[in-house]
This record gives sequence, structure tokens and C-alpha cells, in this order.
Amino acid sequence: MSELYLAIDIGGTKLTAGIVDAQGAVLIRDRVPTPPRDVWQARARLVRRVVAASPTPPGACGVGCGGPVKSDGIGSPLYVPSWRGFPIRDQIEQLTGLPTVVDTDAKALASGEAWHGAAQGVNDFIGVVVATGVSGGIISGGRLLQGRSGNAGGIGHMVVEPDGRDCVCGGQGCLDAYCSRSAIEEETGRAAQRAPRAIMERTGTLVGRALASVGAVVDLKLAVVGGSLALGFGDVFFEAAQHELDVRARLGFTSGFKIVPVGLGHHAPLVGAAALARFAPPQSFSPPAGVARLPADDTGPSTGPSTGASTGASTSPSTPADADREGGEAATGQLSPGATDE
Repeated sequence: MSELYLAIDIGGTKLTAGIVDAQGAVLIRDRVPTPPRDVWQARARLVRRVVAASPTPPGACGVGCGGPVKSDGIGSPLYVPSWRGFPIRDQIEQLTGLPTVVDTDAKALASGEAWHGAAQGVNDFIGVVVATGVSGGIISGGRLLQGRSGNAGGIGHMVVEPDGRDCVCGGQGCLDAYCSRSAIEEETGRAAQRAPRAIMERTGTLVGRALASVGAVVDLKLAVVGGSLALGFGDVFFEAAQHELDVRARLGFTSGFKIVPVGLGHHAPLVGAAALARFAPPQSFSPPAGVARLPADDTGPSTGPSTGASTGASTSPSTPADADREGGEAATGQLSPGATDE
């Protein structure tokens, strides 16, 4: 007997969904580019495909999304401009009939890395995503910090260059204004993954600078970093980030602060989303009226009532899926470090 989770990652460049088991193995995985419009329709079709391929029905759903995301599951991700005040949790629950937890992508990543990744057994650390945007999720004393509105850990909007570039958030000099995919592409005129070495080093340096401040404020000595840019830039990024952190984190309690790549590789977003569902505080949940575990058509649902999230019921898969829906590649369920997908 093993619980299965529907895991969803909503990013500015792609939408990903999968089925994850209770051991953190990704059994099914599929993705599509994030369209400029009709994002919900693309998301709904993707979810239907993944659930149809699941060995048994999942018992709960977790969603990681670029922020801001409010604690009631309403999102306004900066890099999905057509979603402002979008009721993500209500819509997913209406579509699937599953209790659903929605949080920021970096808090999902931190949860997954604590569960089965590079931060297992660590009670105090930050998970960081450096990709379409830059975001953070902090675990302190073994608990995921939420903050007043659910957006604790917003490292991407720490000021690292006073009076610096304008940021998509409306501020100036934010980490996101220098290290996000769009900022790098606007500056270089090329795909971010083809950025020159100097930009890779600067990206690491600025992330390390921000982490030095976070470590002092929250009393941390570990950062687990993922996202397509950080992992794609590889050693150049991580060495520059660690050097800057070593230079700036000089207090006794911050000395020795380490930056490491995610242990879950390109599975980190989905395992993290599943962790949100698995470890959510139990709450009462009833499927919205008229929902019977994924309607047969592909039309988007109307906004329905949400009654909160839960950890989900147990399911009993008989055979693991043996094909990754993305590109038809074999899915081993193994968590591979060092991949560059986000």
C-alpha cells in the first residue's frame, strides 16, 4: 500500500505535472510550455493526461507556483501575467476533486529537499530557485516558514544593488532584476543558458550576497539551490556564490554557511509539490459539488468553493508506471542530482 500524489509545478516558461509516490519517486511526468494566454486550459489538459496515466488514483494534490501566492491558494505569479488573483487551489480542486495545497515554488522545493533531498535531517535551511524568477523557502526549527500572507522567503526581492535596475515587482535593485531568466536575456540578447561566464559568476555572487543576509537574519548555515539557471550554470555559479558567502558571512553563527545544489535534480519541483500535499496539516475536505475525480471533457472549470487542504487518502498502486510521459523516456523513479530542468 502506498499513497500517490498529484504534483504540479507552475512556472513562467513551462507547466509540469506528475505522479509521486510516498517514497518521493516520480512515477509519471509530463510538461508543456507555458502559453501566453489560456494558461488554465493548458494546465487542465496536462493534469488530465497525467492522472489518466497514474497506476491508481492519487489521494491529494500539491502545487508549487511562482509567487506571490497567498495562503488561501490565490496566486499572482509575476511571470504568468494573465494570472492576477487567480484562485489556483479552488480551480485545481474543482478540476480533480482532490484536496489541494498550493505554495510558492521555492517552499515546495525546500519541502522536497527536506523529505528526500540534500537537506534530509536538517532543521534549519533555505531552499532557493534560480530560474524564470528567483525565490526562496525557509525551514526553521523543522517548520516551513509561512509569514503573514504565506510569502515568507521572498529572497528574489531582496535589494542587492542599491539604486539598481528596475524590477518586475516595481522596486529597484532586487536580486530578481539581475538573476532571473528574463533579466539575463534582456541584458545579453541571448538565451539565458548561453550567458557568458561573467554573467554566470555575477549571478552566483549576487545570490551569495543575498544569502549572507538571510543567514544572519534567520540563523541558517545551509542553502539548497535549484532551478534551471543555477544548475545550468553549474560550478561557475556555485563557486562564485560560495566565495561571496564566505566573504560576507563572518559572524560566528553564520561562519561555515554552505551552498549546495538540490539533491533531487530535475525532479525537485514535483517531489516538492508532493511534499506540500503529504505534510499539510489535516483539514476537512469535501470535493466541490458535482466533481467526480476529473470530468471527462477538457473544458476549464468554473471557480468553485474551497474547503481547505489535507494530506490525502491512501491509495494502492499495483504496478509502477514505466514510461515518462515527457518524450517517452523510461521513468525509473530514481531521483537524479545535477539535472538542469526547472
